[in-house]
Amino acid sequence: MTSENQDFIESAEKAALEVLLHNSKGPFLDLPRTAGWGYPEPYTRDLLISVLGIAVSKNPALIRSMRNVLEILAKNQSEKGQIPSLVHDKDNLGSSDTTPLFLMAVGIFREVLDNPFFLKNAVGKALLWMEYQCPTEHYLIAQQPTSDWRDEQWVPGYGLFVNTLTYTGLQLLKKDESAVNLRNSMNLPTYASDKPQTELQEGLAIKNKPYYALWSYKVFSNERFDLLGNSIAILSGIASLSRAKEIIDWVEKSCSSMRKNEELSVDVPPNLFPFIQPEDADWLPRYSEFNRPGDYHNGGIWPFINGFYIAALVAAEKYDLAEQSLLALTKLVKIARNKELEFGFNEWYKAQDGKPMGQDWQTWSASNYLYAARCVAERRTSFLIL
Repeated sequence: MTSENQDFIESAEKAALEVLLHNSKGPFLDLPRTAGWGYPEPYTRDLLISVLGIAVSKNPALIRSMRNVLEILAKNQSEKGQIPSLVHDKDNLGSSDTTPLFLMAVGIFREVLDNPFFLKNAVGKALLWMEYQCPTEHYLIAQQPTSDWRDEQWVPGYGLFVNTLTYTGLQLLKKDESAVNLRNSMNLPTYASDKPQTELQEGLAIKNKPYYALWSYKVFSNERFDLLGNSIAILSGIASLSRAKEIIDWVEKSCSSMRKNEELSVDVPPNLFPFIQPEDADWLPRYSEFNRPGDYHNGGIWPFINGFYIAALVAAEKYDLAEQSLLALTKLVKIARNKELEFGFNEWYKAQDGKPMGQDWQTWSASNYLYAARCVAERRTSFLIL
């Protein structure tokens, strides 16, 4: 990497830290806000995903702020163990990803704080809650549509993202037997049709493709590529090193084709592809307003997800590609809706033209940029690869 590019990345890291410090106190009980000006609320999933960037920053103020988030979540945990969707609101329930994210974040913070018993009681309740999210005895976690981070996209049944989070949390908390059982189940093939199956249970692996299904349930599954779920599958070790490299090669080849077809204008992958089109079976009428092809959850480019992907490149020992992708992401997060900002760290960008479409100074965009930059600089992935 040239010294000019290195200076550019270092300036973005400095800006990302500024974003996190700016957002570390909001109007709700002094809890962090989700974005610099929009989203003043302390959304649980956004803040817990930001634990990675905060952990590698080693910034005392941010560490204290995140510890406070985790402790308040533990106090607001439901009687049965579920973690609320808003940190300060114990009645705001229904998310499928907040509880596994809590387990992952506590696992990371136990290492940060050098305290293996941090929030022990809350962790025990959350683990029990996750056990009851399995409708069979075959370990996979099920969810309701629009209950994870994709509030405008249907992911029913066994979603890849929620299951990779659960596995990561189990590993970090040293629940080895449960983690192995879940990993083995995920690596079984999907029941892609109503033909007789050779496996006694379904999984999330796709026959004749290197990556994992977006979701699966009984004879139904969705083979669109979920960048977030597959990146965490690589980072957490669900995917073997050889499989991880195959997934990445498939992603890069697919994105090259999308650029030739003018579906993608930048050098980082969209969150989902192929895009869902109006003529497709999984298109829903509401998508025409909120989730058009290349937008939002239907193929928008999310910096926080690309932070996971770049870390996954490092985990797969694709160091040169990781450097190139970090530079491409740096160029992207510089673009802001507010032209007065040096770096936008916007929420999401449109795939076809790279324009920022969400809120500037998004907490998880800045935090996962810091995490990705640290992984690239050190050629190792802190906390997640086990």
